[in-house]
Amino acid sequence: MKSILLKNVSLSGVHKDILTGGELIKKIGPAGAHVSWDLAGDIEIMDCTGKAALPGFVNMHTHSPMSMMKGIAEDVLFKDWLGKVWDVEAHFDPEYIYQAARVACIEMIRTGTTTFNDQYWSFESIRRAASEMGIRAAVGYDLMDRFDPEEAKRQMDKCMQHYEEFKDNADGHLFVLAFHAPYSVSEPLMLWASDFARRNGIKLHIHLCETLPEVEDCKKAHGGLTPVEYLDELGILGPEVIAAHTLWLSPHDVEILGARRVSCVHNINSNAKLSSGYRFLYNELRDAGANVCIGTDGCASSNNLDMLEAMKTSALFQKAWREDPTALPLDELLDMATVNGARALGLDIGVIREGASADIDIVDTDNCFFLSPGSFLANLIYSAHSDCIDSVISKGRFAMRGRQIEGEKEILAQARTFLGVTTV
Repeated sequence: MKSILLKNVSLSGVHKDILTGGELIKKIGPAGAHVSWDLAGDIEIMDCTGKAALPGFVNMHTHSPMSMMKGIAEDVLFKDWLGKVWDVEAHFDPEYIYQAARVACIEMIRTGTTTFNDQYWSFESIRRAASEMGIRAAVGYDLMDRFDPEEAKRQMDKCMQHYEEFKDNADGHLFVLAFHAPYSVSEPLMLWASDFARRNGIKLHIHLCETLPEVEDCKKAHGGLTPVEYLDELGILGPEVIAAHTLWLSPHDVEILGARRVSCVHNINSNAKLSSGYRFLYNELRDAGANVCIGTDGCASSNNLDMLEAMKTSALFQKAWREDPTALPLDELLDMATVNGARALGLDIGVIREGASADIDIVDTDNCFFLSPGSFLANLIYSAHSDCIDSVISKGRFAMRGRQIEGEKEILAQARTFLGVTTV
């Protein structure tokens, strides 16, 4: 693997040289320090004058194969949207999922994501796509039995089989077990998934408290318990749990999620667009001890995988509904999109420091969005768009350089052929 030398790149407002070695960041020094470094061997040099570096984004909740489902159900109620999605997905096979996941990886690379936490079936197709595109996927078996005992048993057996196969060929990716939600998965299967995750030291990725009807239905079915209280009573909640949405929460729910050190993933674009809600309790969850992250959700609801857009929208909604312009400051917003996701997955990513994984976004600041005297983060998140991301390094390799992704046109052409569509 080639080493990469980034010369004269702005890092937290200071010009630095950054050298990678293998998949890690090997050295960071003042601009010009590279002249004294041992640069023997195969090395790729990039002059980053006029550019800034920040950690690659960690998209903590998405369904990547939905990249080819944009616009399939617009302006409809959540229950109608979900029914449409499940009807369409019933026709998917592993090849469709592979083609769609490659398209998703292109979009994620273009918008600065180097690691994504996915929830879908045929996860081997997604891992294959991510490997080919050079970014990191947290994928795994997605359990959903819809309260059918025979289906639950079949999925348990398949999950164990796939996990053993995955361990022998991880290829730098992470196995994350998932069950869809308490309203679509039986209690025995949820308990089995929780036990399996803890016994094997893996993460458990779920949907939780996404809509108000979900909460109300759970309370009716389980003696007044909210979904959070119900899962906690079962002993399922813990630091290995990654809970997407966590939108409709009581004060007691927040207390539980914090005490159990659950990672809660905010998906503002999806929640707002489907009218699921917008009053995400960021301050309360943070102060209670939960690890709060950001995700885009799938493109059937959010319509894109752009983490910069998700960051901006998250901050705007927090400031608006709280009537507090100080809510969700920029440094915390960046942490939600980077290091907090790393913490949730148990990976040494989401930071730029010696010894960490070389996952780096290189932002071109030579444009109108960065002319003002505002801070780099303010200009990046509130003013710029993701097309200012010039290059992306993932696991020590260029996944994109100078806005060019190897094989992109061919991949998109194959996806169009597969779908039977032409360009407009």
